[in-house]
Amino acid sequence: MPILDIQKRARELGRIRIGQVVPTTNGKTRPEKLDRFRLTSNSKALLEKVADLYGGSVAEWQPQGGGSKAWEVVTTSNRLPIMVPPQPITQWYEFWTAGGCKHRCDGRTNVLTDELCEPEDHGHQEALKRPTTRLNVVLRDVEGVGVWRLETHGWNAAVELPDAAEFLAAAGGYVNGWVSLEPRTSKAEVPDRKNGGMKIETRNFMVPIIEIDVTPAQLMAGHGRIAAPALAGGPVVDAPALAAAGPDYADLAADATTAEEVKGVWRLANEAGHMTQGLSDHLQQRAAELTAPAQVSTPPTAAASDADGVVDAEVVDESAPENDDAADAVWNQILKQAGERGLGLSELSDDFKTRMGGLIPDDASLGELQDYLAQVKDVAA
Repeated sequence: MPILDIQKRARELGRIRIGQVVPTTNGKTRPEKLDRFRLTSNSKALLEKVADLYGGSVAEWQPQGGGSKAWEVVTTSNRLPIMVPPQPITQWYEFWTAGGCKHRCDGRTNVLTDELCEPEDHGHQEALKRPTTRLNVVLRDVEGVGVWRLETHGWNAAVELPDAAEFLAAAGGYVNGWVSLEPRTSKAEVPDRKNGGMKIETRNFMVPIIEIDVTPAQLMAGHGRIAAPALAGGPVVDAPALAAAGPDYADLAADATTAEEVKGVWRLANEAGHMTQGLSDHLQQRAAELTAPAQVSTPPTAAASDADGVVDAEVVDESAPENDDAADAVWNQILKQAGERGLGLSELSDDFKTRMGGLIPDDASLGELQDYLAQVKDVAA
């Protein structure tokens, strides 16, 4: 049983970003929006896998406001395959300074002080200009037990993302989907500083959205939950229901002679917006046929510092890297056992909760993972 006054949370592996900081001609820096995703993490190995799947190259990165050096990759993709966990969204009005978060409220109550907000307070007024929406997702094709966090301060995302995420969470369990960047345009009347008066200004921007491969009715009927993947491998089916549009990606993958060529097909379908869960699974299995499986060791957790012009001082998981590596190694053994028992990820998660008193794998410690592994080995014996 968990401690009642300590809230569980999934380990954060890294951040999904839609902007970056660039130098200016006067020697300073400024934030710049991107039309593709940028990912940051303390784990170079994880980002190398990200770059392999979604394009770009891994580079060393220094977070704004100090902090230890980490790694980043600016991908070539504006669409990433994800799993949406239960309760994925948090939203607050926030005001930050170099000293940290000074005001965080829901519009009425400052949760930092547990007092009603003062309407004339400078911190409250500044916070109301900046809705902060944080979305936690699992990158479907990247190793690691934990979540990646996307943070946005846009009004469109603040209105749209929570509704979509809560709808998916209502389906129960983890749900397959996609996080995408959708281009938007708006017009606004602004002062004309050159000629005086007012003028119409057109603004182009990107909004993160969540998509799924099934209809809402199918999702509520249970079809959108995590499918049972072939954890123990298996042959690729001859005629899977794959992409609904575009080239015959399955045929392209069948002609591939190396795993790298299959990954190229994956990127082609993803960037064209034709990727589906069936196609992703099919291409991954095809790539596995062309290469020997590699042992993956997931490095330690990502830094909690935000570096797109915002100083983020949220609490970071301080577990030792050695324990993280050991936990990931045990989890890989659990996945192997699950494959041998014919369990998919959804069934494995349910079995874990049943045996471990409601505990989910993401929140399990090294000792708890080892305890579960010992239990299933006893059953197998």
